[in-house]
Amino acid sequence: MCVEGCGTRRLNWRLVLLLFVLFLGIGQASASEYLVYVGTYTGKGSEGIYAYRFDPDTGATSPVMLAAATENPSFLATDPTGRFLYAVNELENFQGAPTGAVSAFAIDQTSAKLTALQQVSSLGAGPAHVSVDTTGRFLFAANYNSGNYAVFPIGSDGRLGPHTAFVQDVGSSVNADRQAGPHAHSIQATPDNRFVLVADLGIDQVRIDRFNAHTGRLAPARPAFVKVTPGAGPRHVAFAPSGRFVYLVSEMGSAVTVFAYDPDHGILQPQQTVSTLTKAVPGNRAAEIAIDASGRFLYVSNRGDDSLVVFRVDAGDGRLAALQWIASGGKNPRHFTIDPTGRWLSAANQDTNNISLFQIESNTGRLTPTERSLPVVEPVCVLFVPRQ
Repeated sequence: MCVEGCGTRRLNWRLVLLLFVLFLGIGQASASEYLVYVGTYTGKGSEGIYAYRFDPDTGATSPVMLAAATENPSFLATDPTGRFLYAVNELENFQGAPTGAVSAFAIDQTSAKLTALQQVSSLGAGPAHVSVDTTGRFLFAANYNSGNYAVFPIGSDGRLGPHTAFVQDVGSSVNADRQAGPHAHSIQATPDNRFVLVADLGIDQVRIDRFNAHTGRLAPARPAFVKVTPGAGPRHVAFAPSGRFVYLVSEMGSAVTVFAYDPDHGILQPQQTVSTLTKAVPGNRAAEIAIDASGRFLYVSNRGDDSLVVFRVDAGDGRLAALQWIASGGKNPRHFTIDPTGRWLSAANQDTNNISLFQIESNTGRLTPTERSLPVVEPVCVLFVPRQ
């Protein structure tokens, strides 16, 4: 039998339940959502790696939260299963030695929190890039300031074992300020996992190593490198889904070079070089490069011009034709990524402390800006994590 106040108590419980659902935050995810992690520089207020959820059906995001406190986690990578996350800590000194670090984390896909597993030396100063091979058994780290790179085995628990390979680049190039020595800027295995490509800004080369996916060892390919225009400053590469072409963005030259790729021998044959700018922009530095899953469109970011560029890819010869230049939604778009559905692009604008969201038109590849902008202090890398 209901007594006085029964209806009020029932209403209050409904209100509590509604508020509980609304404020559960990042821990509650729909089936369509992805986890997104953001690497940052921590000198101006950031505390480490941040996370949010992204709904590709609507472009909506959850509030940004701190996933793990760690120093200068400037570039991130995940294993193919989405269980582990790896970050380079872009440092000059680690545990009293002149080196940076690599941090390993376990991912909690329910809460988005990262549990620190391990932190090891990257074997060189100023690590700028990290990636994982296609099997998830090996991690690659490129040390920019030291101009070297290393391979580490990944255990079943996500931890890193002693390095299986270490390569020190040598040489210099024409820009005395930035190319007095080698600067390994990125390292990635080819999609077939048979070779590793290292873009070295300091020596204007893309290094090519044979990769033993059983032992984690590297051996120079023949030829062991391909040269680009002196002073170009190779930065990052992207692989065509077909496996036939490799695309290199050069930071200092603000250009993209198209290579035909021979998967049997790892040979890169230059086919075309195109500018990432419509006109000269003093001090511009090209940054990130990515190709969509269909292989029809390629994207590049410009820092200085603060723009994103869309290129159409010729299916026959891999050559590029510029389609669109669009403002990045902030300053210094150091990195961007395309979501797993291929419908959205998120640009990390380091100097304006925001991640801007663009919608990708599937037929044309063109970008349309949205009003969504996520506040993150000095974002450097945006990473979508595979669903478990």
